[in-house]
Amino acid sequence: QVQLVESGGGLVQTGGSLRLSCVDLGHTFKSYAMGWFRQSPGRQREFVAAVSWSGGTTVYADSVKGRFTISRDNAKNTAYLQMNSLKPEDTAVYYCAAAPLSSSWYDENPKDYEYWGQGTQVTVSS
Repeated sequence: QVQLVESGGGLVQTGGSLRLSCVDLGHTFKSYAMGWFRQSPGRQREFVAAVSWSGGTTVYADSVKGRFTISRDNAKNTAYLQMNSLKPEDTAVYYCAAAPLSSSWYDENPKDYEYWGQGTQVTVSS
């Protein structure tokens, strides 16, 4: 069973950086691709980035390419999202999610992700 817990959110100024972490307390981490999504008030949940089980393949939304980096450490059952050059439009609740390896996890569709964390708030001030 996958149990995801995010941390690392907070308040940062425009141009600043944050690093989000997502730990799987269920210890089945290696069996899943991992993704990050975000949602701001009045908007649908939006894909941010995803990484394969090995970490060798990554996918990014166009809005974060070149600024965000997704990674994972299977020995620590943890996925990361390094966010640099943050903008006010990056303000949202960020969720990590796990998708079975048999899914189309790279298609950026939240429906492919079976397990979700509780979310962590990221606020970027202008």
